Amino acid sequence: MLSGKRLVSALALIVLGFGTTISVGASPKGSHTMYVTFSRPVSLPGVTLRSGTYIFEAPDPAYDHDLVRVLSQDRTTVFFTAFTQPVERPQGMSRDQTISFGEPSREGTLPVLVWWPSNSVGHQFIYPQR
Repeated sequence: MLSGKRLVSALALIVLGFGTTISVGASPKGSHTMYVTFSRPVSLPGVTLRSGTYIFEAPDPAYDHDLVRVLSQDRTTVFFTAFTQPVERPQGMSRDQTISFGEPSREGTLPVLVWWPSNSVGHQFIYPQR
């Protein structure tokens, strides 16, 4: 018979092993990655991006449905990582539209409101209330 401490240790190892097995599993969908090029400065919550090409990705859509990461084209710099709100693509919106913008800021940058991957659900960025 196991002592109290050994029983607790054994149960902790079983739980840890179960949790590790679940988190290490590969997603059948993989990551969703899109290269987006801007011809002028744009902004995301807390960051301004200069004109150029960036990677927008949902690292693991199967588990982190609303997590979005924005990286440099060569993947050396992460500019933005945050949770977003899911939003349905409006009827009549072209599937070719990948970004929805808001009104320009005083500095002239366009805030990115929604990233529209190829499916019908977009990622709406959460800006602080002013």
